Amino acid sequence: MDYQGLSINHFEHDTFQLKKGDLVVYLDPFKLTDRQIEPADFIFITHHHFDHCSPEDIKKIIAGKTVILAGGLSEEQLKDLKVKEVKFVKPREHFEFENLKVETVPAYNLDKWRSKGVPYHPREENHVGFVVEIDGIRIYHPGDSDNIPEMAELKNIDVALIPVSGTYVMTPLEAISACGIIKPKLAIPMHYGSIVGNQSDAQEFKEGANCQVELI
Repeated sequence: MDYQGLSINHFEHDTFQLKKGDLVVYLDPFKLTDRQIEPADFIFITHHHFDHCSPEDIKKIIAGKTVILAGGLSEEQLKDLKVKEVKFVKPREHFEFENLKVETVPAYNLDKWRSKGVPYHPREENHVGFVVEIDGIRIYHPGDSDNIPEMAELKNIDVALIPVSGTYVMTPLEAISACGIIKPKLAIPMHYGSIVGNQSDAQEFKEGANCQVELI
């Protein structure tokens, strides 16, 4: 879809591609098809889980110009890639490049448990979400996260990419509540239709959210 001249493409699961002019950005590339492959200027990885950090897919889109920012425990999987630069990041870092700005924000679970007292996405593992700013348009990709208190700190979000499936991330109702806190101009549901969650989760979110919602 086009948002004020910015192309936003939702591929598999949490995978998004952002394009503006010659700039190509991927977030959490996973199960890319041939038609979805282009040389990336930037690749942003929220954490190390296989459906977010997929070296097989990353290798399809890297080039000598590619810069990768990666959170979580992704160092071992990405350390040998032949790209311009790989930065392993933590929450609350800021980066400024020639054609975009990036902020890393916390991403973790409050009540989604792998086992008793052990969340799927622990805060101490430094998983991240990203706020990507391209020509003044601010896009928030929270990665795998619940509706955490830090979301209230986000400002001037134009587009929020919101997980809605439950199990590992927010349920549709929790995502609706998060959207009310973030107050984006546009929300796009994700994290459904592949590993967990389905179209009805996205539709429930769309019907309850207090902002424009597009299913793409």
